[in-house]
Amino acid sequence: MSIVSAVILCTVVGAIGAIVLVAAAKFMAVEEDPRIEEVAGCLAGANCGGCGYAGCADYAKAVVMDGVPCDKCAPGGPKAAAAIAKIMGGEASAVEKKAVVQCQGSTEHCKPAYDYKGIQTCAAAAALYGGPKTCSFACVGLGDCTKVCKFDAIHIVDGVAKVDKDKCTGCGACANICPKKVIMIDAAGPRKPVVMCSNQDKGPVAMKACTTSCIACGMCERTCKFDAIHVVDGVARVDYDKCKGCGMCAQKCPKKIILFPLKDDPNPPKPVVKQAPKPAAPAAQAPKAEVPASQAPAAKPAQAAAQPEAKAEAKPETKAE
Repeated sequence: MSIVSAVILCTVVGAIGAIVLVAAAKFMAVEEDPRIEEVAGCLAGANCGGCGYAGCADYAKAVVMDGVPCDKCAPGGPKAAAAIAKIMGGEASAVEKKAVVQCQGSTEHCKPAYDYKGIQTCAAAAALYGGPKTCSFACVGLGDCTKVCKFDAIHIVDGVAKVDKDKCTGCGACANICPKKVIMIDAAGPRKPVVMCSNQDKGPVAMKACTTSCIACGMCERTCKFDAIHVVDGVARVDYDKCKGCGMCAQKCPKKIILFPLKDDPNPPKPVVKQAPKPAAPAAQAPKAEVPASQAPAAKPAQAAAQPEAKAEAKPETKAE
């Protein structure tokens, strides 16, 4: 009898507890905007943190509650941004973001300053005399960026990080981990140029450190008609709000370090040579129409008499008497 009583008691207590929990969930529930779940469903679900939030759920909440832009999910790309914009009733940017390494300091162009034998991370090497390369602004090349990339989109090639633009989602994880800050997230797209150097030293010092350094000559700045590129802290930088992507700065750069890294051909467009206009061909004369003899105008009468011919012979000389 005691066992039956215990079972009944437990059942009653459980039922009462269930009723209390249901009532509490109903009356104490916090309403959540249904759009948060819809936005979260549009995201890639990578939880990479490239958007600046702890995960996809936090970013979805920030989009709905705080009005954060809907194009911050790099793995989702323009497709996810368009879907979120449709839910939020706005418009999304169509430009796809990609990472670009602003350094060409390979082993050919930038020699080692010393033989580094320490911890094989960029952060550790950069803390020792600015890194093992002669250019203290260069990519260290030990692959911290490759370790954090979840999409296998960046690798170390000949001592410099190289981005696979087909795999890159522009999440920004590589840019955040780089101790030299030579990785930028290019939101300008393939039609805008990038200065592929981060060296801030003066011209002679920069050239000694790396043969592909920007020498701050200002040729690009003087060439640009749109005031879109300036030498800042010893290195040229592009103002993408003003840049038209004409490529004139890249054409005039003596070091050839202004490129279009997101294009299939990164080299600048060739200058257009204007040819002198060819002289116009003379207009062809229209053929004269033949007039029937019956309708031809009467010929002008010939002159009544020809002018008297000049006397060919001279007058005979009169003999002297």
